[in-house]
Amino acid sequence: MSFKQVLRALNHFFTFFLIVAFIITCCTMLFVKVLADDIGLELTSENISSAAKLTFLNVTLISILFTVIDSARRRLTVDIPVRRISEAAEKMIKGDFSVRIPKVSRLVSDDKFNEIIDCINKMAEELSGVETLRTDFIANVSHEMKTPLSVMQNYATLLAAPDLSDEKRIEYARTITDASRRLSDMMTNILKLNRLENQQIYPKSEKFDLGEQLCESLLQFESLWERRGIEIETDIEEGIFVCADSELLSLVWNNLFSNAFKFTEDGGSVSLSLSSDEKYAIVRIQDTGCGMTPEVGAHIFEKFYQGDTSHATQGNGLGLPLVKRVIDIMQGEIGVESRIGEGTAFTVKIERLQNGSKEDI
Repeated sequence: MSFKQVLRALNHFFTFFLIVAFIITCCTMLFVKVLADDIGLELTSENISSAAKLTFLNVTLISILFTVIDSARRRLTVDIPVRRISEAAEKMIKGDFSVRIPKVSRLVSDDKFNEIIDCINKMAEELSGVETLRTDFIANVSHEMKTPLSVMQNYATLLAAPDLSDEKRIEYARTITDASRRLSDMMTNILKLNRLENQQIYPKSEKFDLGEQLCESLLQFESLWERRGIEIETDIEEGIFVCADSELLSLVWNNLFSNAFKFTEDGGSVSLSLSSDEKYAIVRIQDTGCGMTPEVGAHIFEKFYQGDTSHATQGNGLGLPLVKRVIDIMQGEIGVESRIGEGTAFTVKIERLQNGSKEDI
């Protein structure tokens, strides 16, 4: 037993001693006074001295008993739960988020400790998930950066060859430019996603015609679909207005259109439709590309996930996580339907303005 524990035990003893002494003294004095008055007993100094000694001994024994019982109670109901919580907290401080605190029995402890333990266990579980995501994120970023950097380094070395033809020099320079652009796009998306997840980007709501914005976003890919002979189908309901951040929504459409064209073979088709119900504006972007399995579809909104590795050089697995985060911020919904060899369709629902018109803007 440590010196502090001895002092604590003595403090408890004297506290109980004073309380018990006061109560017993008051009760004894009252009892003796009533008894003496009733039977006419004359109290002598010898009787009082003997009674005082016996009372003091009783008070001392009862105080010791109370101190022992209180110490055992405190150990079971306070010390053990607190020690468990402290040990778990120390492990979490050192980075061990796998720790879980067992609950204490309700028979020996206040249930409030179990509430604290539940909160700490949930916190450890969340921190464990965050740590896993952080580790995976760093590993994925390192891997994604390594590929374009290796390409740039290798082709830069080839460019230094003295007997290189102009045609090869242009080809290698173009490859380095594409790799640097991919690296730049990846870093831009990482920064955007980080700012969105940390709520450093706050949506600036404004009223605008959603159909017009969709057409403008689609027309940015006009040269691409003409070059590859991709057929475009549109079915856009007029007069659908939303109140949202137009810049963030443009990011959504650009990523979805980019994916649609990326996975659609030459001569395929991409369709865009805009409709509405009583509450939502419903955007559907569909392609006739390679499609994906349900297992792949379950992970497409995860950072750096790329289900079709044959198109990995055209992206970095951050576009759809960005889309999902933007839609979540705007309290909308996004769903995906896909079949292997038939294509993929993304459906986005955003709350629309009722009876919107250009005059309202």
